[in-house]
Formats: sequence, structure tokens, C-alpha cells
Amino acid sequence: MHSLAQPFNAVVNGASRGIGLAFVRALLAVSSVERLFATSRHAASDEQLAAFASGSDHRLRALDMDVTSEASVAAAAAAVRAEAARVDLFVNCAGLLHDGTSVQPEKRLADVAPASLERSFAVNAIGPLLIAKHFQGLLPRQDRAVFASLSARVGSIGDNRLGGWYAYRASKAAQNMITRNLSIELRRRARGIICVALHPGTVDTELSRPFQGNVPEERLFSAERAARQLLHVIDGLQPEDNGGFFAWDAQPIPW
Repeated sequence: MHSLAQPFNAVVNGASRGIGLAFVRALLAVSSVERLFATSRHAASDEQLAAFASGSDHRLRALDMDVTSEASVAAAAAAVRAEAARVDLFVNCAGLLHDGTSVQPEKRLADVAPASLERSFAVNAIGPLLIAKHFQGLLPRQDRAVFASLSARVGSIGDNRLGGWYAYRASKAAQNMITRNLSIELRRRARGIICVALHPGTVDTELSRPFQGNVPEERLFSAERAARQLLHVIDGLQPEDNGGFFAWDAQPIPW
């Protein structure tokens, strides 16, 4: 991570499992990370994060943050502000495709349920917007900073050939528009900001596990590999990439 200030501070949201936890592990291995804040709904009591923190020489702090509660997001931002003067890298990994019970990807119109749509939009679209609202004051005004939010190729309107998955596709498309909006407004305050949506590919996590049947083995990534690939993409972003949507291999994705 040579493109950011040395040393730098980072926040990873959705850090208790999957790609988020892999991001925490990967960033802790970067010597130039001065402070790393790992956030999720129950981060402060998460055993894996506690184990990482105990071996991090006080660099890692786990904080509770529920992106569906603005008060929770505001409290987490205040806690970070109390310990760090700035955030150079923010990676939002929180996302909802299914919950194993009431929220499931819709195969047809008859499966559409307003409550599932509301939950999907709350996590996938409104959550990143609330994060930006309350963390924007921590972005450096002149130096390079990256605000990256994990999206999904299925959120691309131009790439949609199969239909279905109404709640997930629509909420990710909304997230992409929000990312584009943020890239414009945040740059007015933080001149070095690069605000992007990232597609990690199909990753072997709880989110994608029920839908991996037709994925070729070479295109099913471990969470660790996905995090490494995305950090490589983040490190290679250029100022003109602000407001873009990129896949795990740095290729742009149509909106």
C-alpha cells in the first residue's frame, strides 16, 4: 500500500467475517498501517477480532457499528475521531444478499416482498451513505484517500442479462449511484479522495455459498485472495478513477 500516506490509518466495516475479516488480516500485515479500526454490528465482542487485536501492538481497535442505525454510525465515527486525526482508507464490506430465512434472492416477481427490499436497501445502499455522512470529516483535505465500497457486478444495469434478484440488484445499483454522487461531493472537501465501487468476484463466503454451483473453480476466490486482489486494485487507483466501478482485476464495469 505505497500510494497512501506513510503511515496511514484505515477503517474496515463488515470486519467480523468473510472479506471484511480478510481485509483486517491483510492490513495488519502492512507495516505502514498505524491504526486500523474494524467495525461491524458486534465487532467489540468478536473473538477473532479480539485475537487479532491482542497481537497487533495496539494498532487494531474493534468498534460496534450497525449501518442500519444512524446513531450507531455516528457513535463509531466519534470513537474513531477520538483516537485518530484522519482516515486515509475506508473499506465498506457490509452487504446483504440473504439471511438464511426471510431474505432470499427472488427468482420471480411472486417472490418480491417489501420487507426484504427495505432491509436490502438499508444495508446495501443507505448504509454506505450514512458512513460517508459521518466519516467525511476524517478524510484528509489534500492528501490521497480512498473510500471504497464493495458492490457487485449484478448491480450493473448495463450488465443485467438474467433478471431476478430484485432486492439485491436494485439496492446495489442504488449503492453505485450513491458512490458516484459521493465521488463528486467528497472531492469538493477532500481534494485527494478517490471514491469507488468494487466488485470482488465470487468469493467463498456465507453470502455466496448457496449460489456457487456453476462457478468455475478458478473463479471462486478465497476471502484472503479477494482481499489481496482488491487491495492491489485500491493501491493502483488514479485520481481520474474517482467515481468509478471496478472489478477485482481492475477492469471497469459498466453502470
